[in-house]
Amino acid sequence: MEQIINELQVIITTYDVKLSALSELDFSAKASQNKWSKKEVMGHLIDSAHNNLRRFICGQYEIKPPHIIYEQDFWVAANNYQQSTGGDVITLWKLVNQQICSVLSSMPASATNLHVDTGRNGPELHTLAWLAEDYIKHLKHHLNQVISDSFPVSYP
Repeated sequence: MEQIINELQVIITTYDVKLSALSELDFSAKASQNKWSKKEVMGHLIDSAHNNLRRFICGQYEIKPPHIIYEQDFWVAANNYQQSTGGDVITLWKLVNQQICSVLSSMPASATNLHVDTGRNGPELHTLAWLAEDYIKHLKHHLNQVISDSFPVSYP
């Protein structure tokens, strides 16, 4: 878990600066009405962080694996990121990811093998360790959409 925490901390520090360098116009531009802007992609990453933060916490104490799914389009629309300032979106992304680092840092090693159910159409159990690794891959995948070729990563 230490490697994941360290990697996430480097991403937070590096991309706080890189994202802040984007113009509001570039950050808010939409290729089409049905596509997310870079700002909305970052909003999606905030929502993903919130859902995973809940998984990392609830997965440690609930007796039965918690069932926590994420409806990404609904969350991005409900949070209305497109109308937020770029600075606010970046700050929220940074803060929620710092909180993930804090939670992962305080997680006992024995908890990393506990499960969370992320299945939409039936049980889909993942360990907290797997979710943490997947979270980093997912984060890198979407950061590549905001700042091209940031990471050599292939995500489903």
